Amino acid sequence: MSANLATMAYIAATILFILSLGGLSNPETSRRGNSYGILGMAIAVLATVFGPRVTAAGIPWIVGALAVGGAVGLYAARKVRMTQMPELVALMHSLVGLAACLVGFASYVDTSIVFEGAEKAIHEVEIYIGILIGAVTFSGSVIAFGKLSGKIGGKPMLLPARHWLNLAGLLAVIWFGVAFLQSHDIASGMLPLLAMTVIALLFGVHMVMAIGGADMPSWCPCSTATPAGRRRRPASCSRTTCSSSPARSWAPPARSSPTSCAAQ
Repeated sequence: MSANLATMAYIAATILFILSLGGLSNPETSRRGNSYGILGMAIAVLATVFGPRVTAAGIPWIVGALAVGGAVGLYAARKVRMTQMPELVALMHSLVGLAACLVGFASYVDTSIVFEGAEKAIHEVEIYIGILIGAVTFSGSVIAFGKLSGKIGGKPMLLPARHWLNLAGLLAVIWFGVAFLQSHDIASGMLPLLAMTVIALLFGVHMVMAIGGADMPSWCPCSTATPAGRRRRPASCSRTTCSSSPARSWAPPARSSPTSCAAQ
């Protein structure tokens, strides 16, 4: 596959990913959005495997990684209950953030392509921002998984002067970013890049730890079936969030109960 064809495939995959996000934002179009995401990822993987940057020696490694990842995903899809889906999504998001960090570092130390001038600056800005977002996503999603699964306490951790800490972290990230862009070689730029990564990891932990367990993005299964076949939430179940813990899950009362949600 030529470089131009691979670029066109990446553009098509990007469009499908955007359509996927739009579809997943609505329950009625979530299946279509999921299909867009699957198709986009398949196109991106094929464009990478058969693109000009992958040699024959690298294909077995990619196929092996796909087999391992696919087996793990299939096992999780079959074994995880629907009430555990939010924590599974959080765990998967942490892997996305970790992958972004690893790809960013690998792209920075790759010397097969040499950029000069404006191209070098744009390339390094992309690396810096990608690793920053990936590190925040990784650490924050790990903490979110712990809170949703009950492995970490749900009480929010509010540090004194936390907003000033966030501001100090932001200023430090900007300062290290300037130092990274002004570096003349990989060795001199690695130190500010690693320092920013550590700050981003700490920020992700601090940001999610400040969120209470009841405010984590998780729906409790508070709906009943109406005679028309539609789903509605009973009046006694407020629009709140909950973890997948059995102690906090909502369960409908027995049909014979006078206080049945159906009667409400």
